[in-house]
Amino acid sequence: MTTPLTASKSEQAYVWIRSRISSHAFGPGFRLVLGTVADELGMSVVPVREAIRRLEAEGLVTFERNVGARVSLVDESEYAHTMQTLGLVEGAATALSAPFLDADALARAEQVNDRMVRLLESFDAHRFTELNRQFHSVLYEPCPNPHILDLVQRGWARLSGIRDSTFAFVPGRAGHSVEEHVQILDLIRTGADPLEIELAARNHRWRTMDAFLAARHADALGVPEAPEAL
Repeated sequence: MTTPLTASKSEQAYVWIRSRISSHAFGPGFRLVLGTVADELGMSVVPVREAIRRLEAEGLVTFERNVGARVSLVDESEYAHTMQTLGLVEGAATALSAPFLDADALARAEQVNDRMVRLLESFDAHRFTELNRQFHSVLYEPCPNPHILDLVQRGWARLSGIRDSTFAFVPGRAGHSVEEHVQILDLIRTGADPLEIELAARNHRWRTMDAFLAARHADALGVPEAPEAL
């Protein structure tokens, strides 16, 4: 993540800290010491404090009494509820969009997925997540129901506030994700039953949720997670 040279110091600090949270360099619970971050960036603590307040508003940072700023711990319940809901509404939106997705739209989605595949060799969770959102956006944006489309967009916004990238926690899920993208595209391209498309898109979202929650539970127990669980 880069910033223009003309960006304010607060913006520079915001982008720098957020990119480290996204890449998992600053993991959940990591303490953000104002002076240390300011020294690293060569600026005063004032813009760093402003940046951290902004991250707090996004839910990525929390303040603890007598401790200071820390990278937020992932609220598993909030994450699961958001992913469950997003799976439902995004699945419906994708199925409703299918008749409006022409060859050009499907080709754009396929090109994005190909870029995601190439990224697997030198994995960048934040970039992968950006491309993942682009891929799904192509498939759900033509949804003719504005209410469902609004719910999908809200779900993505809420999800990014909880955790910038699930794939930073479960990078092994990424390979399965791009394979499932191909399956969804094939269903749309061949004119599959709308319910089949909806379920494929919904289950795709829920498998990512299941992989993340399984990894979190494995971490809590101190048990390495089996690769096939991803």
